Amino acid sequence: MVYTVALTGGIGSGKSTIADNFSRLGITVVDADVIARQVVEPGQPALRIISDHFGDEILLPDGTLNRRALRAKIFSSAEEKKWLNALLHPLIHQRTQAEINQALSPYILWVVPLLIENNLQQKADRVLVVDVSPEVQIARTIARDKVSREHVLQILAAQATREARLSAADDVINNDGAPDKVAAHVDRLHRQYLELAAQAAQQDNE
Repeated sequence: MVYTVALTGGIGSGKSTIADNFSRLGITVVDADVIARQVVEPGQPALRIISDHFGDEILLPDGTLNRRALRAKIFSSAEEKKWLNALLHPLIHQRTQAEINQALSPYILWVVPLLIENNLQQKADRVLVVDVSPEVQIARTIARDKVSREHVLQILAAQATREARLSAADDVINNDGAPDKVAAHVDRLHRQYLELAAQAAQQDNE
């Protein structure tokens, strides 16, 4: 099994910036959000099942998934959310495992926004949390997604608390500052993870 570092953080914390830094160092990045989008692309069985279940109004004119309409459906119904998760989670897990198994780098960075919420931290060898202050999260998300402050506060309320994420962390990067400030943190952690991965590989071979 490839040594796995799980990267998580709340909305607007800058997970993509951190992941890009690791990617530039030659590390394979397996992103749960990217995989979640791939499994519902046109031509994928899951999209047909979703449209059969919810009706054609769940699709945009070009045949892709209407994410806003789907969010509205599951936001108002715990049963529908449960149904959707039961459909998608095994597909996401299957594709995630395939990508991890194909990775050629000494360790992989597994980006999982809802790592703590879904209690997945045990599936990683190490947990890296991107930490930012709530005000920075709110400002970044409003600027990026063009949504109201109230909307962002609703999302934050539905996510794990900052304290819960930090209590699960092996390593923390504070990303309150400018993006270029994190590069030194990533370089330091990269060297640490290379050592840990090498130690784990040696133990596996003994």
